[in-house]
Amino acid sequence: LVGIISNRDTSFVDDLSVKVSEFMTPRDKLTVAKEGVSLEEANTLLKESKKGKLPVVNEDDEIVALIARTDLQKNRDFPRASKHEKTKQLLVGASIGTRPEDRDRAKALVEAGVDVIVVDSSQGDSTYQLEIIQHLKEAHPGVDVIGGNVVTPTQALHLIQAGADGLRVGMGIGSICTTQEVCAVGRAQASAVYHVAKFARKYGVPILADGGIKSTGHITKALACGASCVMMGSMLAGTDEAPGEYFYQDGVRLKRYRGMGSLEAMQKGSEKRYVWDNNKTAVKVAQGVSGAVEDKGSLRRYIPYLVQGVRHGMQDAGVDSLQDAKEKLYGGALRFEIRSPAAQKEGGVHGLHSYQKRLY
Repeated sequence: LVGIISNRDTSFVDDLSVKVSEFMTPRDKLTVAKEGVSLEEANTLLKESKKGKLPVVNEDDEIVALIARTDLQKNRDFPRASKHEKTKQLLVGASIGTRPEDRDRAKALVEAGVDVIVVDSSQGDSTYQLEIIQHLKEAHPGVDVIGGNVVTPTQALHLIQAGADGLRVGMGIGSICTTQEVCAVGRAQASAVYHVAKFARKYGVPILADGGIKSTGHITKALACGASCVMMGSMLAGTDEAPGEYFYQDGVRLKRYRGMGSLEAMQKGSEKRYVWDNNKTAVKVAQGVSGAVEDKGSLRRYIPYLVQGVRHGMQDAGVDSLQDAKEKLYGGALRFEIRSPAAQKEGGVHGLHSYQKRLY
């Protein structure tokens, strides 16, 4: 380490022929930390030095890491962020398919530091997925692998035996999915989540409820049925942070949202989820649609609303925590009841001439 350069050093340098050594901050004026320093100690050094960067060096004075003041701010602003226990870096997941070339993608992802790999397939119980899960666990044992999608305990068993660390549950129930209509394959999501979660629990494998989530009530039901977490596509598609541009239609601010099984998405490469060999299948059969969702604002406001809604739901059900929910579910204390169409109508807004519905 001979010095450090930041944007502040280069902002007013107009002469490109000037040597770096003339405007960098030299080593003797830097505050550094030794390799093995704890995050708490590093934070203290940053505060005391009032510097923006803190280089971490080894015994040979070679830089091995760099801690920034923005890390402190992010840790303060997002204390519940999912981080690696040792490195304190944000956990990162990536999705791959089941084709031979995806093994090379997985290797590159692991080398880049990925924490979890999701094997993405509309039908998880296939020889292709079983083979790639076995390969991933043998070649990269330190990376968690989530398999799916499945909807029955039998399907789940095959993936668990192959080495899956987690399972995605759901088939044909997404807001933009037409698999049940087109292929006559799928299952009611509550039944799928309950039965697969109950079975996978014997092996210590958690499940993700994937699809059908339209409100905080649906999140509460999924968790109460045994899911460890939920996936939300359409609910988050209208947020500021989601990809895509906003547009107006009939005075409503919208953002486009397309299903992975739609023809539009297939033309961009998503057919790999549904068709393994393009040479044999020249005709594409859509298993999804494209549409638009309403603007939901920023995640900074939307996520707290979702979290609080789930808390209220669990509180009213007499549940102290998610672990308590599972214990009461399998102990018989937490029960479900089928509602008639009349009961469903009563459970929603009714009897009003007009009303305005606001989330928060």
